[in-house]
Amino acid sequence: MLTIRLPVEIERRLAELARKTGRTKTFYAREAILTHIEDLEDRYLAEERLAAPARRWSHKALEAELDLER
Repeated sequence: MLTIRLPVEIERRLAELARKTGRTKTFYAREAILTHIEDLEDRYLAEERLAAPARRWSHKALEAELDLER
């Protein structure tokens, strides 16, 4: 269960969209979250990795480390 407070203008727009389409406000709120949650997760993961970058390997260095040179 999730309860959110929206600015009056957004609430009005959401209610109008629901009225015009015969869908519920909950339907549109769920759709908005599902549409954007993966992008938000990716963004925060990228920010975490930029803040604490892991060791980077060149192709050659990785081959040498794993003794894959031929």
